[in-house]
Amino acid sequence: MLDLTSTLGGDELSSQNPQHTSPDDRDLLDAYSNAVIGATERVGPAVVRVETGPKVRGAGERGGLGSGIVISPDGLVLTNSHVVGSSREIRLRDTQGNLSDARVLGVDPDTDLALLRANGTRDLPYASLGDSKTLRRGQLVIAIGNPLGFESTVTAGVVSALGRSIRSVSGRTIEDVIQTDAALNPGNSGGPLVSSKAEVIGINTAIISGAQGICFAVASNTAQFVLSEIIRHGYVRRAYIGVAGQTAPIPRRHAVVAGVSNQMGALLAHVESDGPAAKAGLLSGDVVIKLDGAEIHGVDDLIRVLDRDRIGRTLSMDVLRLGRLRAFAIHPVERKPAR
Repeated sequence: MLDLTSTLGGDELSSQNPQHTSPDDRDLLDAYSNAVIGATERVGPAVVRVETGPKVRGAGERGGLGSGIVISPDGLVLTNSHVVGSSREIRLRDTQGNLSDARVLGVDPDTDLALLRANGTRDLPYASLGDSKTLRRGQLVIAIGNPLGFESTVTAGVVSALGRSIRSVSGRTIEDVIQTDAALNPGNSGGPLVSSKAEVIGINTAIISGAQGICFAVASNTAQFVLSEIIRHGYVRRAYIGVAGQTAPIPRRHAVVAGVSNQMGALLAHVESDGPAAKAGLLSGDVVIKLDGAEIHGVDDLIRVLDRDRIGRTLSMDVLRLGRLRAFAIHPVERKPAR
């Protein structure tokens, strides 16, 4: 019989034997477990299963399934807009199996968030939104949801990266997204990403198909902004100038002649008639390089600058037209909300 002690050495053998785990290691494992357990026990009861579609489905009718988090005792629930979709029939099922109907207060496809209210319920278990700006890479996070229909599933991981940008279903980029390796699967969408302090610091939104350990959550600060806008207006207010565009390179000779440093800009592929851009004199083929003092290096920059604070103001816009720098005054209006 092979003597593993002589092969590995006594120290190596003891390090592989779980019975010889050092007291310090056991303390660390206990602390990790206690952090996950504590956060789960505090936030878990506030996580709901979101069901969409008719209660009784006929042939060919399908419903959706996702997760949500109750954020107030009177039944306000945050989830993903892609979970809600265009459904008019929404039900929430809590961890005790209780079912209640819910109505949509507002959706924001640009950030993949939706706000619901549970009907006829009060004093619900709820969780608090934390400050996502305090997060650090490597920080412990816990995801709670209903992946693939397995209710109240808990996974844990770390904050892999901060400040990511991903594309929403509307085509707009979602900024300041949290990347995590906490396992997410279909059905986790709309559920909370939780800190060890039992604060919701993100709303789980997306996974990369085929990848392992690359998942994303909309930051809680973004969710707080969307929440306040929906409560106040029923939708998120953003500025609109009536153009369609794409990110395009700026020929170096044009940049040199115009005296600009941009290597990329927002090429206007289409300008809507009677829109703010058309009224300002902009044409298809113009390349936007600056708006209201902010440099524009592509369509995403242009979209980002057109926020609610620029609605109704007259802004300066610098564009390259046929290689020459032109300045325009443009007056953005409020964009019509998605229906």
